[in-house]
Amino acid sequence: MKYRRLTKEQLEELHREFINFLATQSITAAEWEQIKSDSPAAAEEEIDIFSDLIWEGVLRKVEYLENISADQMHLFRMTDKDMKLIAIRVHNPDVDLMTTGGFEWFKKHFMTDMVDIMTATKTYFADRNKDKFELIEKGAVITKGKLYHWFEEMMMGDE
Repeated sequence: MKYRRLTKEQLEELHREFINFLATQSITAAEWEQIKSDSPAAAEEEIDIFSDLIWEGVLRKVEYLENISADQMHLFRMTDKDMKLIAIRVHNPDVDLMTTGGFEWFKKHFMTDMVDIMTATKTYFADRNKDKFELIEKGAVITKGKLYHWFEEMMMGDE
């Protein structure tokens, strides 16, 4: 398995897609029930293959990821060749970036010594989607990149 099996909830949400997946392999509902009872390992393998296909489709479309904690933000832009990172660290223990108040404080103080902002670019390893998946597994969420672009504009304004 390349990624990880979808959760039970995710599989339930993708029930129709899974039926279509089985149909592409000429597996009927009755045959699927028989596979599950007679060959549980084969059924598990089908679910793993389906999970990888779903992950590949999702990851192929990912352009932005965010991983935000109380005192840090990691904002990623995934291009064809590399990933660009804007990393922010807040040095005020009273601020929690995951709250509205903490983020409001941050917007007012991001140009002070209380906040470090760094940028980096990293070339993908062998598999771009695997790199994206690893970031998601570490807590990053897929976004439309609004926050990334806001920072990019702020930093370009400094130049």
